[in-house]
Amino acid sequence: MDSHYINRELSLLEFHKRVLAQSEDPEVPLLERLRFLCISCTNLDEFFEIRVAGLKQRMEIGAPAQGPEKIPARELFDRVREESAALVRKQYEVLNELMFPQLADAGVRFVQAEEWNEEQQEWLGRYFDEQVVPVLTPLTFDPSRPFPRVLNKSLNFIVRLHGRDAFGRRRHRGMVQAPRSLPRIIELPTELSKPGEHNFVFLSSIIRMHVDALFPGLEVDGCYQFRVTRNSHLYIDEEEVDDLVRALEGQLEASRYGAAVRIEIGHECPEDLREFLLDHFDLQEQDMYLVEGPVNMNRMATVCDLEDRPDLLYPPFTQGLPAELLDYDDIFDVLSQKNVLLHHPYQSFTPVIDFISAAARDKNVLAIKMTLYRSGADSPIVDHLVRAARSGKEVTVVIELMARFDEAANIALANRLQEAGAHVVYGLVGYKTHAKMLLVVRREDDELVRYVHLGTGNYHHATASVYTDYGYFSSSQRLGEDVHKLFLQLTSLTEARGLKRMYASPFSLFDAMIKKIRRETENAKAGKDARIIAKINSLSEPKIIEALYEASEAGVTIDLIVRGICSLRPGVKGLSESVHVRSIVGRFLEHSRVYYFLNDGDEEFYCSSADWMDRNLFRRNESCFSIRQKAIKDKLRKHLELFLADNCQAWILNSDGTYARTTPARGEERISAQETFLEDLATQG
Repeated sequence: MDSHYINRELSLLEFHKRVLAQSEDPEVPLLERLRFLCISCTNLDEFFEIRVAGLKQRMEIGAPAQGPEKIPARELFDRVREESAALVRKQYEVLNELMFPQLADAGVRFVQAEEWNEEQQEWLGRYFDEQVVPVLTPLTFDPSRPFPRVLNKSLNFIVRLHGRDAFGRRRHRGMVQAPRSLPRIIELPTELSKPGEHNFVFLSSIIRMHVDALFPGLEVDGCYQFRVTRNSHLYIDEEEVDDLVRALEGQLEASRYGAAVRIEIGHECPEDLREFLLDHFDLQEQDMYLVEGPVNMNRMATVCDLEDRPDLLYPPFTQGLPAELLDYDDIFDVLSQKNVLLHHPYQSFTPVIDFISAAARDKNVLAIKMTLYRSGADSPIVDHLVRAARSGKEVTVVIELMARFDEAANIALANRLQEAGAHVVYGLVGYKTHAKMLLVVRREDDELVRYVHLGTGNYHHATASVYTDYGYFSSSQRLGEDVHKLFLQLTSLTEARGLKRMYASPFSLFDAMIKKIRRETENAKAGKDARIIAKINSLSEPKIIEALYEASEAGVTIDLIVRGICSLRPGVKGLSESVHVRSIVGRFLEHSRVYYFLNDGDEEFYCSSADWMDRNLFRRNESCFSIRQKAIKDKLRKHLELFLADNCQAWILNSDGTYARTTPARGEERISAQETFLEDLATQG
């Protein structure tokens, strides 16, 4: 094993631990802590659907060890299993020992079946008869009635039966599938709760308590919940596919019933039924996770936004605006005079939507070009693009159909835009279009002027309120020419050459980053000050890591703010002593990407859609743009310094791959980057 690298799967599990730790933080409001617990469960679901599924496939075909750390697939799976099992145990420990008691003390109770009083039992019995029974289909098995197909991550029950059915046949097992149309959490009426209380009941509890009614004439001797996680990776053969949309639609349906990779079962389920389920889903004991609570814990997130309990939630805030956009009649007049940087979610995403809306209405706008990776099914941006296309403007939208878990929504958006007359281009199979670019061409005094918006995050109005990202408006001629060339690259598949203000994957970004890292290395060797700061979501590309190691050995000071996966091993003597890695986990998901190079005093700042991963640098279309205005560079420098000073929500990566949370020392000033940005908003207001 090459000890210079941390395995990406194990690093990703460390990130999931950091998210889960937020649910234990007493400084986080209680319902927000519950939300973090649910997020950690959703994250782990995706980890199994994609990462563990891929790992199991490598084991099955005997694939050689992958990644620079060269851990054999079997050994890595065992380590992943050990870490995942510990994480699951911790999740249910938090749920049972912290969340349930503390929520109950606060008047938010998840009432267990043994706690139902007579009135609640009566109401829940009626609810079962009137709302649940009509949509349930209880099943028993025999050679002519095989075990039913089980949908990915659906709630199901295996039932032990005794006796003979109406046809005289002996029955031993049955099954109940909870329909997706049923809510998993039901709130009891206010008259069945104490004043000021919210009482909730799990659908699983209701079904278990009334399951006898579903099998009349048979004796029910046990009802146990289970949930199966399936391989959700979509397989598209780019050499064979002739219709990407049709192929993708077929794969989306198939992925709902992909190979099982994990099964969660209620801990009280007897061993023979566990073995029956494992055998049916072709799983091993190592794929089974016994849980002491609901198998679909992430569904508890539905109670995290109780409007009458603001005391249990993060305090609301009003998003701000940069001074340039506080009051204007024509956004094009503003942008023709000054570039503008937006910092989401502290500053509103509304100017981006208004910009597209203005472009759709403006009779002088001739063309709009845009990339969409994730925009949401009800995107107002798409509404404006449809309006622009119907009004006769040239609208070109590059939609990435292969945006994981958003494929169906993106197909629907593509169809809607095409029906309106827009030119829709799909991302190239094998090279996802992950760039965030918007170009507006406007006629002004017989000249064509290009206005651009470039971002580090998706054009999604909802996630822009919880993800931290940067958005950049400019009417720079050179930047506009670069964006124009990149759109030509995406539509005609010809390489964008001669870019002046931008780099792009998969062609120039990797080489540019290596060159800039090596320049800092040479400056350090020459006795000059040298520094690199990168704020990214993930770092795993081996050659980038090797270049950073060489820079460290030369004496370059390197600060990395990496939210998730980090394969670089910091603090190793003779290798990475001057490399410091931290992860910020807080109220908002840190999503912005910023690269900084000291460059012998001529500082360079870049914002990008790309992380320093193999996929971003070589297998995706990504954009990276330079920031040249002093005021904006000063703002970005201040932001980076604040993240590096954070001693409340920062986690420091140790050389062994584990993380330690920072806490202010006695007498030390308490610094939280996210809280400071929110406080600055209040001061401005």
